[in-house]
Order: sequence, then structure tokens, then C-alpha cells
Amino acid sequence: MFETISYETRGKTAWITLNRPDKLNAFTSVMHKEMVSALKEAGKDDNVRAVVITGAGRAFCSGQDLSSSPQGADYGDILRKGYNPMVQALVGLEKPVIAAVNGVAAGAGMSLALACDFRIASEKASFIEAFIHVGLVPDSGNLYFLPRLVGHAKAMELAVLGDKVSAAQAAELGLVTKTVSEEDFVMEVETFAEKLANMPTKAIGLIKRYMNKSWESDLNEVLEYEAQAQKIAGESADHKEGLMSFLEKRKPSFTGK
Repeated sequence: MFETISYETRGKTAWITLNRPDKLNAFTSVMHKEMVSALKEAGKDDNVRAVVITGAGRAFCSGQDLSSSPQGADYGDILRKGYNPMVQALVGLEKPVIAAVNGVAAGAGMSLALACDFRIASEKASFIEAFIHVGLVPDSGNLYFLPRLVGHAKAMELAVLGDKVSAAQAAELGLVTKTVSEEDFVMEVETFAEKLANMPTKAIGLIKRYMNKSWESDLNEVLEYEAQAQKIAGESADHKEGLMSFLEKRKPSFTGK
């Protein structure tokens, strides 16, 4: 079905694997389109209640495949046609998305990880704002997500200096949800994804939608967003199940409805 990625469902979780290990999973225009298609597929499938994005081989994603970019290419046009739709599809997916960072996440590969809702990093993982080393500017939402995760001053430091950040350092900075050993990496990601997939999916989607909106909103707007979201969540089957399980003193069984 796909040429540059693989897509599979494991229980209630969709796994999207960047699959160009010989190129450290570097992005091409084909990969951009396939990522958008895979994210749309995960969004349409009611059985999918969490998404994992990871890389094949020893890298998560090394960024743009510069060898596939024609000389004199309009990078702005490449972003508008390729990267931006991918990031928009990722952020617009109202299901929790986990970046399972198995190795280096550099350049736009780091941007992809930042755009996800959670990041679980192998102890072998690293993050590099590689753009500056080739005289470019962080893109693919990087300048939006990075300062929101680590603060303005640290974001400037990472973006301008372009130093390699280890998994342990990323955890200290709040870049990742947690770091795990290489041996336990897949199991830890599966466990975390399964936990999310069994939670109230509609509520998570609403949290994601309106938390993203909150950055460009004032307090009164956020209060109204919360009221709108709570009306929708309050009418969900999962809310009814949550109430019943509380009253019956049992563990809830959420269906994502």
C-alpha cells in the first residue's frame, strides 16, 4: 500500500513507521503524501484510538532527504506542499499521537516528534535542530512547538546553536514524556499506547483541539471553548460509562464513543 512508510493496526493502536532505514528515514515528497494518507486512515478508523509514529532501523527521522531536492528548489514551496499538510493532519487528528523516538530525530524529524502529543524516547535517541548547520531555519511547526515545550530562551539556544540533545537531556528539558531503555522500548511504547487507547477518546480529542486553540485565545474565548467541549463530552457514551462505573465502584470500560 505504501512505498516509504508502513501502516498497521495492533489492537486499538495504529502504528505508522517511517520506512527508509538506509536513508535514516529522511523525508521525500512521496513520504509526505503517504504520511497524510496514513493519518487520515487512522482518523477514519473508529477502531483506532491511539497512533504511534516511529522509524525503522536506527533512526527516527533525519529530516529532509537533501539528495532528493533539486538544485535551486523553492524550499518555501516544498514546505507548503509537503511538510505543512503533514503537520496540519497530525495536529488535526483528534486521537492521541505518540512519537516513539527510537534513534536520532534531526531537522524536520525533530519537528515531527515535537508535533506529536507525547514523545517516548529510547535511551539511544537524540534530538538535533540541524537546520542551522546548513544555513536554514527550523520549519514544519518547529518554531511553534519548541518554545511552547521548553520556553523561549531554551528554544533559541537549541535552534541557533544546533547542539545534539541526548534522551536524558531531553527528559530534563521536558521535551519527552519519558525515556526508556533500548531493551524495553517497544514494550513501553505498546503499554503507553494501550493505556491511551483505552481512555475516553472523544474527550482526549476535545482536549487536544481546544488546548491548541488556547495559545491564540484570550481567557473569555477559552472559557467558551471549554463550555462547548464539555457539552459534547457530557453527551458521550464514555461520560455515561464513567459515571456508572463511579457509582458502581468498578473500573470503567470506555469505548471511545
